[in-house]
Amino acid sequence: MSLPDSLVLIDVETTGANPLRDRVTEIAVLRVERGEVVERWETLVNPECPIPPLIQRLVGITDAMVADAPTFATIADQVRARLGGAVFVAHNARFDYGFIRSEFSRIDQSFDAPVLCTVKLSRALYPEHHRHGLDALIERHGFTCGARHRAMGDTEVLWQFARLVTASFAPEVLARAVERAMKRPARAVELPEGVLEGLPESPGLYYLYGDNDQLLYLGRSACLRARVMEHFAPGVKGKDAELAQRVRRVDWEESAGELTATLQEAALLRRRCPQYNRAAGSAEVFGLQYVSGRRRPPILQRVPLTGSDPAAWSDVHGTFRTKQEADNLLRELAQAYQLCLKRLGLEGGKEGACAAHAAKRCAGVCAGKESIAAHDERLLGALGAVKLRPWSWTGPVVVAERCPHSGSEAWHVFDRWCLLGSADSLSALEALGAELPPRRFDLDIYRILVRWLAADGNRERVEPFSA
Repeated sequence: MSLPDSLVLIDVETTGANPLRDRVTEIAVLRVERGEVVERWETLVNPECPIPPLIQRLVGITDAMVADAPTFATIADQVRARLGGAVFVAHNARFDYGFIRSEFSRIDQSFDAPVLCTVKLSRALYPEHHRHGLDALIERHGFTCGARHRAMGDTEVLWQFARLVTASFAPEVLARAVERAMKRPARAVELPEGVLEGLPESPGLYYLYGDNDQLLYLGRSACLRARVMEHFAPGVKGKDAELAQRVRRVDWEESAGELTATLQEAALLRRRCPQYNRAAGSAEVFGLQYVSGRRRPPILQRVPLTGSDPAAWSDVHGTFRTKQEADNLLRELAQAYQLCLKRLGLEGGKEGACAAHAAKRCAGVCAGKESIAAHDERLLGALGAVKLRPWSWTGPVVVAERCPHSGSEAWHVFDRWCLLGSADSLSALEALGAELPPRRFDLDIYRILVRWLAADGNRERVEPFSA
């Protein structure tokens, strides 16, 4: 026997995943002394707030079931007595531990206990497996569970796991694994217990707050838990380490999918401008249009693109937020294709050859050594590489996303790279289709959609949209 002598195997059901704002609805405890269960206890808990419909469907605990249940304040002494003097054992333990601590904190009481996480214990003992959630353990080891997602049902699975590993591993091997599983995870100094562990493994947005609830950083990820954990991983340096030390609160919201999260992030970054995010570029964007027949420079004029309809563009090349961006591109093209800096409007001065011609980097339109037509034909060929990508469909399209974990859904309607609108229900999508807004170009939306379409399988998810 190399598990701690005194254990409390515990599971809590809750109204959500954030111990700072959500509440406990059920607690189950198995008290184990020297390998024997000495007490079994469970109770529903009135959370003093509504249980979200999604949680009611997932767990099976309804508002009616907890209406007459005791509040945590009334059973706090019983909970403390049953947990006292033992190692707190749970699956994804810091989550359950964080909720118990938060419930005690709400009644101005503290709670501390050594914590053993059975997810980490499973990883240490069975490293050949990738999945260590409770469902994976039940399937892998043939455990029985009388009521999945109910507190006592899940706690009984932990007891089966504890007996299995005790019988399957040498005491010294199990002892080392227990030591690893009880090691506290890296986290911000003042970040409450259970917050990181409560993050779902689903796409969405996350928010890192500092003192006085100042938003420090806004991010998004296809897996919220993994991405946020990276911020507090050992070895982060520089500004990342500084950010991790300043975090006092973490919040998040699940999204229907990666595209939804990315679109939400782009919109929020413009409005919120968090301190540690890269500053958003100018919303004003322009392209370059060749002026046919013009003999004197500049032969390219700037065309405003932001908010305009791409269908009305004629031979527009590139998308730029600043004059420097456009000039840098033209200088690169001039060097690669022997174009004239003067004709491109990048070099002033009197009549005569440009500086690049003397260095043999210009074919000589400025010195009468090639025709304007030949030079400009080469220019247009080079600019072809930076034209807006062609729209592959004949009209508007819709992309649907659904998150299996949260059940949230989203539909996004695009046309010629413009986002016409988003909906979170079929009725809202129908209303959007009844009166589609005009196309208005947004460079961030264009780049988001280009990247998303380039990922494997995403193009096949695009469907024509008929209003």
